[in-house]
Amino acid sequence: MPLFMDVHTVQGGVSATDVAAAHQADLETQARFGVSYLRYWVNEPAGKIFCLVEADNAELANTVHREAHGLVADEIYPVSEHA
Repeated sequence: MPLFMDVHTVQGGVSATDVAAAHQADLETQARFGVSYLRYWVNEPAGKIFCLVEADNAELANTVHREAHGLVADEIYPVSEHA
């Protein structure tokens, strides 16, 4: 399944606690759309959130965010994993 990295920017910063709650909501919603949110990273002072997701397409990935908590990504990039 294709991998995507999505990027969110929250003006004024973001708390890791709030992001964890949003990620949990994604996990509870993702199966309905055949999506799998794998990991996320947070830069609290910059208000940046990065989510790694397996999905058939970027719109499905964003649909999970929209349905789970309403915080859709500002940008979504197809990526490939390398070690």
